[in-house]
Amino acid sequence: MARHPNIVNGADLPWKATRHGERFGYERRSFTAVAGGRQLGASLFRVPPGRSAFPYHLHHANEEALYILAGRGELRLGGETYPVAAGDYVALPAGPAHAHALHNPGPEPLEYLCLSTMIAPEVVEYPDSDKVGVMAGSAPGGDPARRLLSGFYKRGTNVDYYEGE
Repeated sequence: MARHPNIVNGADLPWKATRHGERFGYERRSFTAVAGGRQLGASLFRVPPGRSAFPYHLHHANEEALYILAGRGELRLGGETYPVAAGDYVALPAGPAHAHALHNPGPEPLEYLCLSTMIAPEVVEYPDSDKVGVMAGSAPGGDPARRLLSGFYKRGTNVDYYEGE
């Protein structure tokens, strides 16, 4: 019997690796587009020891949730750090109180399922580096072909509303 196109097995998807310097890196299996998802994103992440998948950040439009599948991590959440391990579920509503980053300090890979709403436009703040990301047309993790606008900006680089008009 043929499978419905909205049913995807993770083992059928390739791991896509992303690395940046010594601090950031992960492998990802993204389910959303291949399964036909539009409003709910889902990805499986595997973070190697000593790395974080993403910098400390917060979303203004989208809510995320993490379910830890294997390994141990340190979740920086709202300025505090908490241990997380296999079986832990973390809700990350939008807004400054839920700024977050997940780090793998352990000797084994950290695996987790990340779910998120896919609301666009989205504004993402990065408190440690004082920058802001803006995405329109497609939310973070969404279809890049639908992205109409995307950029990252240092705070304080704003211009007057009428500049250049």
